[in-house]
Amino acid sequence: MLKRVPFNEVLRAAVGTPKQSKLLDSSPRSRVWRVRLADGQRVIVKQITDGGDAAADADTRFAREVAGLRLAGRASAPAVAPAVLATDVASRVMVLEYVEDLGRTDDWMPGYAESLARLHALTGPADAGALPAWSGPTAADAESFLALARALEVPVPPGVDDELGALLGRLDPASHHALLHGDPCPGNDLRTAEGVRFVDFERAALGNGLVELAYFRIGFPTCWCAMSVTAAPLAEVENVYRTTWRALTGRDVPGDLADACAAWLIQGDALVERAHRGTADQLARVPTEDFTWGYVTARERLVHRLGVLATMTRDHDHLHTTGKLAAALSARLLDHWSTLRPLPAQDTRPWY
Repeated sequence: MLKRVPFNEVLRAAVGTPKQSKLLDSSPRSRVWRVRLADGQRVIVKQITDGGDAAADADTRFAREVAGLRLAGRASAPAVAPAVLATDVASRVMVLEYVEDLGRTDDWMPGYAESLARLHALTGPADAGALPAWSGPTAADAESFLALARALEVPVPPGVDDELGALLGRLDPASHHALLHGDPCPGNDLRTAEGVRFVDFERAALGNGLVELAYFRIGFPTCWCAMSVTAAPLAEVENVYRTTWRALTGRDVPGDLADACAAWLIQGDALVERAHRGTADQLARVPTEDFTWGYVTARERLVHRLGVLATMTRDHDHLHTTGKLAAALSARLLDHWSTLRPLPAQDTRPWY
């Protein structure tokens, strides 16, 4: 196994000589080893591969992850990500600090929310260009959402077109520079005695932190393990996030959480795993087929997101009519497919 670890002389000179290694489970987008060096120190070696992501080539993903990790390395104690110890650009290999994961914890979300806020607060306008801007929904996504309503024979109230157009304008990431993880899913977080650290920054970006705080409400939209967080636990994690952000920046979190949730709702690509994003209009598939990702289906994910937006926008200044359409769409889906299940609760999250 050792000979398979891509550890060249440059890396040996930077961190030491590898003596033992173990190939770890990882996505099709990378290979990951835990390596013990000659001095006894453990490190993680990660190599970005060519597969698993139609939207970004391996060189781009490597550069993006290294840049994101180095920006995350600005955090004062406790850290929010492993440190980058060395890189081999030609082979797309990074050597990272080894972080011991404590494993399952009963109340995992507050620490997760705190570290997420600390990550987001690390960057600002001076960092523009250090990473790509967050890629949110487009006019094509908005049209696909309206086409879904028409396909399900749900009347589109007057004014929804205007609301969605204005939403796209408000979501413009150019005015926001929070360091976004890009895929803050269970499994991409390590629990340590000092707090949560995030790994796998291949989709790191700059944008509004609310689009990742929204994960708790909208059901973890980029994750195979979709979950529902409600009532007191939801209020707690959102309060932890906002309090942490305010303590670090001296100001309230900018933007509107309802806008962030609406963004995830109208993006069809948030119904499928990364390898299939950008390959089809995923919302257009919903009326004729229900496709599974993880242990829930696209329609189940969509019903959850529709219900969230409908609830959040009952008295909303800018998305009230869109929320009414979301409520009607949710009712139509449940009427057509009465066996759709609610998303699993947060206490069912997978532990690796």
